[in-house]
Amino acid sequence: MTDFWKGRQVLVTGHTGFKGSWLSLWLTLLGAEVHGLALAPDTDRNLFDMMSLASRLDHCLGDIRDRIAVLRRVEEVRPEIVFHLAAQSLVLRSYEAPVDTWQTNVGGTLHLLDALRQTGKPATVIVVTTDKVYENREWEHPYRENDRLGGHDLYSSSKAATEILVQSWRDSYGAEGKLRLATARAGNVIGGGDYSDNRIVPDIVRALESGETIEVRNPAAVRPWQHVLEPLSGYLRLAERLDSDKALARAYNFGPAAGNLRTVADLVKQALGAWPEAAADQWRDVSDTKARHEAGLLAVASDLARQQLGWFAHWPFETAIDQTIGWYHAVQNGASPLEISLAQIADFEAA
Repeated sequence: MTDFWKGRQVLVTGHTGFKGSWLSLWLTLLGAEVHGLALAPDTDRNLFDMMSLASRLDHCLGDIRDRIAVLRRVEEVRPEIVFHLAAQSLVLRSYEAPVDTWQTNVGGTLHLLDALRQTGKPATVIVVTTDKVYENREWEHPYRENDRLGGHDLYSSSKAATEILVQSWRDSYGAEGKLRLATARAGNVIGGGDYSDNRIVPDIVRALESGETIEVRNPAAVRPWQHVLEPLSGYLRLAERLDSDKALARAYNFGPAAGNLRTVADLVKQALGAWPEAAADQWRDVSDTKARHEAGLLAVASDLARQQLGWFAHWPFETAIDQTIGWYHAVQNGASPLEISLAQIADFEAA
């Protein structure tokens, strides 16, 4: 990374979440003045509190669905760069809370963009969506940025709608030249410090910590697994380049190398091998044919990010899993979550 970030006023929405915590920590290391806006963490164990991030940045609690709260925060910070990560990010939860999912993901993004417009200060804005914005036909070829948007579940459709909102915002207000606005599509991000429900790595870790058998819903499902630092490095690179070149304002995929496109079963087996006390057969298939729909095959192509931004993934599948499981194992054995996270950022930068 460069000196670009030193002293920059950066607003991170969703800074108390898993990805938001990693990004906020990294930005502080780069010298940015980090300001947050988010709900309080929604799990008892969470990375934000475990790393005591509230003391390392300008921490502010607020609901992205509250238009006035968003406007007030934007006017207070007057950010140069914005990373919009605040979201309802779980597919299965979207079935139970469809209104909240759309109000947060679409309405919250609208509140942020309008607040930035009203403030009138030029800013570079990275809106983080997901690889699930595509109309997934279970094709074997990876999806590219110009493929059709869609969404079988309420989470995916809300993120596809967010992409449409951002594009229409560029079309409507681009001539004003105030916002340099791009979207970042990445999914199946793993890493230390995620304790969410209904996510495969947290489920694996909870079972390993208690010595129980891992229950796996869809072992044959294929996903583009990547360590959290991979897409975050892409978001940072995109913001740096977009800040000086408005022509880069568009959507970008940030996915892993082709070798990281592996099954859930592959992930589980690699995780078991990375946890010293685990047995190789400490898992079982609990697939339910009546369960809510989740995509069986999904991959994205990152050629555009490589060609226009010079970005590419660094860590292969095995390294991503080993770093992730190693983080949890070390913390369970008394290591500092902050120190482990700092060390992994240093390892990634060295790569």
